[in-house]
Amino acid sequence: MEDILKAKQRIEELRKIINYHNYRYYVLDSPEISDAEYDELMRELKQLESEHPELITPDSPTQRIGAPPVEEFGVVEHPEPLLSLANAFSYEELAAWHKRASNLLAGRSFDLACEPKIDGLAVALTYVDGLLVTGATRGDGYRGENI
Repeated sequence: MEDILKAKQRIEELRKIINYHNYRYYVLDSPEISDAEYDELMRELKQLESEHPELITPDSPTQRIGAPPVEEFGVVEHPEPLLSLANAFSYEELAAWHKRASNLLAGRSFDLACEPKIDGLAVALTYVDGLLVTGATRGDGYRGENI
């Protein structure tokens, strides 16, 4: 019982810290910690939630990506969700991902390219007959800001 109470307290603390840093990053465009530090906080939260799935809530940072778009810029609905990619921080994590991908492809071979993650702004551009008709940031993955 004490373990679950400790886990609940740590999960609540991590959510508060991560939400603060999400606000600094997505709304104020003024992060206070590195991406690696942020990723470590998220990794710890995901681990605790996987160990205690009964403590997962819909508003947990692990259950959403990005941030809601700023209404003043105009909002664009994405025809397909723009979701986030998972990170790999070690050879073991990359090997585990490769095994899962191979299993999904039923042993068929596939090419693989790896590169360092470079953070920036994710956008979706829509062209019709070679002409750009919409551009939008990722936003929350379902709705983004019109660019």
